[in-house]
Amino acid sequence: MKVQFKLETFEGPLDLLLHLIDKSEIDIYNIPINEITDQYMEVLSGMQELELELTSEFLVMAATLLSIKSQMLLPKPPVIEFEDDYYDMDDGYDPRAELVQKLIEYRKYKNIAEELREKELARSLIYTREPEDLTPFIPQVIENPVKGLHVADLVFAFQRALRKMRQRHAVARIRRDEISVKDRMVQITDWLQDSGGRGLFSHLLDEGYDREDVVVTFLAILELMKTKQIVCFQNGLFDDIVLERRDPQEIVAPTADDKNPEDLTADGIEREES
Repeated sequence: MKVQFKLETFEGPLDLLLHLIDKSEIDIYNIPINEITDQYMEVLSGMQELELELTSEFLVMAATLLSIKSQMLLPKPPVIEFEDDYYDMDDGYDPRAELVQKLIEYRKYKNIAEELREKELARSLIYTREPEDLTPFIPQVIENPVKGLHVADLVFAFQRALRKMRQRHAVARIRRDEISVKDRMVQITDWLQDSGGRGLFSHLLDEGYDREDVVVTFLAILELMKTKQIVCFQNGLFDDIVLERRDPQEIVAPTADDKNPEDLTADGIEREES
């Protein structure tokens, strides 16, 4: 009958050593390296019999334990005495010190991991839920829209509103200054006199002139041409019209058949007597 052994699962060689130390109740600061090495090699042999895959870490630890065991079996070097002092070749060196330090650090982190695992297990037994929106359950307090205002403030606001209403309904009447054809004729003749008796028609019309001003200017020029006070001509096709003032001796007085410029409007229609 074949007997099968079930070995525990270890995370590494340090975990296996701690298991052996705790099982044998050995002081970690004073490890009997011969006993621990024999137990370690026995566990490795059991793993090989069960055809378990051994990692290189377990084999490296086995070699380390054998090396420490061999160092512990070697005789201590003699003490060399001098005239005034002596020298110990061993100098208190313990080959187990480095292994003990690694085991202490590993036990510390293992205990911390175990504590975190217990906290994880305890936390997994608690069910949590997302916080709900409790805004609809908050009582709504209607604030006073005139909070902090006095009666005087309301009176002043009412008065300002009344003043704005008066200004809104106010109607302004703008009266346009009209210029007659006769006044425009005087302006044109004065302008020609200041310009040396000659000027361009485009210089008579400013950008601010409206349609009525342009019509009055045309009527004034036509009236001046009719009375032969000015002469209009062009130096070329589509050139600007040139206005030239004639000699006062050549000016012909208007006849009775001619219409008075004062009787003409901006539309060129003769005013009717009322």
